[in-house]
Amino acid sequence: MIRTQIQLTDDLAAHIKEAAAREHVSMAEMIRRAVGCFLKTTAKPGTDDRYARALAAAGRCRSGRPNLSAQHDAEFAEASGR
Repeated sequence: MIRTQIQLTDDLAAHIKEAAAREHVSMAEMIRRAVGCFLKTTAKPGTDDRYARALAAAGRCRSGRPNLSAQHDAEFAEASGR
């Protein structure tokens, strides 16, 4: 493990100390758990997650053009002025 120092407000330190006492762990362990939870919930999505979200989004929109997928290159060229 790496040792580091942080500064906490009095209020935050008191809340962490109370939570640590309830869980029968040190304040350092409580802070490690909190940081771990934060990182799990704010982590950037991985390749598998992006792939799953892309598949879920596929087919949700309608262009109104029945042949858009077959004529994609021509439609793109026309729309982009090429």
